[in-house]
Amino acid sequence: MKEEKIFVTRSSMPSYDKYCEKIKRIWETHWMTNNGEMHNELEAKIKEYLNVNNISLFTNGHLALENAIKSLELSGEVITTPFTFVSTTHAISRNGLKPIFCDIKRDDYTIDTAKIESLITDKTVAIIPVHVYGNVCDVEKIEEIAKKYNLKVIYDAAHAFGVEYNGKSIANYGDISMFSFHATKVFNTIEGGCLAYKDNDLKIRLERLKNFGIKNEEIIDQIGGNAKMNEFQAAMGLCNLEELAENIAKRKEVYLKYIELLKDIEGIKLNRVKENVVSNYAYFPILVEDNYGLTRDQLYDLLMKHNIYARKYFYPATNEIECYIKDANKTPIAAEVSRRILTLPMYADLETENVKRICKVIKEKR
Repeated sequence: MKEEKIFVTRSSMPSYDKYCEKIKRIWETHWMTNNGEMHNELEAKIKEYLNVNNISLFTNGHLALENAIKSLELSGEVITTPFTFVSTTHAISRNGLKPIFCDIKRDDYTIDTAKIESLITDKTVAIIPVHVYGNVCDVEKIEEIAKKYNLKVIYDAAHAFGVEYNGKSIANYGDISMFSFHATKVFNTIEGGCLAYKDNDLKIRLERLKNFGIKNEEIIDQIGGNAKMNEFQAAMGLCNLEELAENIAKRKEVYLKYIELLKDIEGIKLNRVKENVVSNYAYFPILVEDNYGLTRDQLYDLLMKHNIYARKYFYPATNEIECYIKDANKTPIAAEVSRRILTLPMYADLETENVKRICKVIKEKR
């Protein structure tokens, strides 16, 4: 008998009836997009949840990041990490900026702040670090460097919605933080994203950038695009936000079970939550070391044989993909980690028996 498929993630969704009840308002108002009432309600609730000065909602996280960069009117070079989803790098390049790749730390896979300053030139205008897997970057050191060299900081916090550090939301660090609300994330609006930021003056600029640069019915005073969140997305977000705490608690149980079952396996390095961090348990990455006995790719194939869909996330590093490798500076740790990393299935409703099944394959290697 073929084993049940276990996918690497599964979207958190409200009940069918709950979502249908929520979207009834759309049929009543016929207002499906362009800052409808549910869009505005979700914006207010996320602002309160993150405890930040300002937020702007977007139709997806990538366009949120592109518009964050655009809003700061940057030109030149941006120091970033190659150990990320390619969206981060593309957002930089699509704004006419040059990504300068900084290597990562072995312990948590975030940007290595000890290596940033050596990459700064007279063309450097910003740092775009990534809270990889929800692991918090060294935000204090990054702030120190940014102030020293007068650089902007935009955090790619796509993985980090709901994460807290030293008692406050991760959204409160840097000039802007971008969160993804993609269907695969801890909190989703089907597709979606938001920017959190301190500068009140950015609010008007970002609202116009995501709506064709329109000031009013007769004046279009800047070049913009279309990145607005619609009412169906906002309705899903309102439903999911009510269940977020419960879903994170369920994810924590999955995380703890993985730790319990994998902690003593030689050659499998686990990603543990650091002190002073409240995690959202977005991912469960493992690093496959030489003394495990199988390579990462061999373990990936073995899991697939058992209908377990892990993911090589992130592989390859972005400075090793075809459109960036030609001009990319070398980052040996990121390259090594990308060849060894494997993210295991992680979602709120992942059953304990399935976690045991996954860990049994990893332990027995057959």
